[in-house]
Formats: sequence, C-alpha cells, structure tokens
Amino acid sequence: MDNELIISAKDLVKSFGSGDNKLTAVDHVSLEVYSGEFVAITGESGSGKSTLLNLLGALDTPDEGTIIVGDEELTKLKDHQLAAYRRRHSGFVFQFYNLISVLNAEENIALPLNLDGRNADKKKLDELLSLLGLSEKRYCYASQLSGGQQQRVAIGRAVMAEPPCIFADEPTGNLDSQNSREMIALFKQLIAKYGTTVVLVTHDPNVAAEADRVITMRDGKIIAEKVRKL
Repeated sequence: MDNELIISAKDLVKSFGSGDNKLTAVDHVSLEVYSGEFVAITGESGSGKSTLLNLLGALDTPDEGTIIVGDEELTKLKDHQLAAYRRRHSGFVFQFYNLISVLNAEENIALPLNLDGRNADKKKLDELLSLLGLSEKRYCYASQLSGGQQQRVAIGRAVMAEPPCIFADEPTGNLDSQNSREMIALFKQLIAKYGTTVVLVTHDPNVAAEADRVITMRDGKIIAEKVRKL
C-alpha cells in the first residue's frame, strides 16, 4: 500500500424520512482511504455501513459534508456529472450480481466501457478473464454460470474500466465459505496486479479479518478502526 490519498470524506451526514420518522443513517462520519488499500466496513444491520458505501461511491449524495476522490469533489457535481463519474471512476460489486441476462460473461464485463462509448481492450479483457478463471466461460450467459462465477463476472465488470476504487456491498453474502474465501483472494490479486483500491461492506468477520483496515459502525457513526498487523 502506498501513501496516495484517493478518498477524503469529511463530516458526512445522510438522513431518510422526516419529523418523528427521520432516521440519520450516517452521522458526521469522516474517513480517508489510500491507494491500494483494502478497507472493510462492518457493523450490525442498520449501522449505516451500506449508506456510507453508497455515498463514497457516488450512488447517493450526502445531506452535509464533502467527499473528494482524487481531485474531484463529488459533492459539487450535478446528477448528470455524477452519472458520468460513476461510469468512468467507480466500480461496483453487489450481493446480487446484477448481470444482464441477455449478455454473455465477456459482454457483461465490457458493459461499463460500452455504455461510456468506449471499446474494451482485447488484451486487457483476455488477461482479466484469465485472472478471474473465466476464460472458458467467456461466452456463457448468467443462467449457465454458478453463483461464484457470476460474482467473478461482476468483479471483472467493476475492474474493466480501471477505476481508482471498487466499492463492494456484501459481495460474499450469497456465496458459500469456499467461494467467499476465493472471492477475497481475488480482490487481493486485483490490488496486487492493478493497484486497485477496495472498500467493502460485510457482516462476515472472517471477510473483514482479511482487510488491511477494518472500520466498525454503529448508529451511523464510526466507533472503532483497526489496522491489520502484517
């Protein structure tokens, strides 16, 4: 891990509802993420960890606070600018793989580039399919793939555009223990090979234990932060 700061979030606040039904999901949270880092955000259901991830990945906007990724202040961007930013600078992996059923594995991986009017580099695509263990499955549709293979396609899709950061929300939630271990090993490979930064939300303490840094949330606040000793 190097020392380049790529995400700086300060005093983030995000609430839902109003009046007596108002819920503050993220309550004045500040954090920094560095290039090549593997960060796990954990906590009980309702702690605010997925909301925080959505803010950092520009899937949602905070009510208060600032988010700077690289030299871009996300909190100053308009909706159409945020959409373009997500296509070009963020990769997302979710618990439910969200693959396009009418596209094969290769086409799903290349989709973010195609949506942005760009063509996938054939060499990079071949290399990535090999790293994902999907070279022989490149022309298979989602219905022809196992859960673990579908999640590998989703990770490939997140990585293909070479975003500075991948945001993963419970990516092992639908996987058995063996596939979960393989998925975390794959994230580490991507960090080592491409310098990818990973911010991951998880309930699983075994997954969190593999991260460089574990951030624990409760009631919308960060209550603990632990750096893994190498």
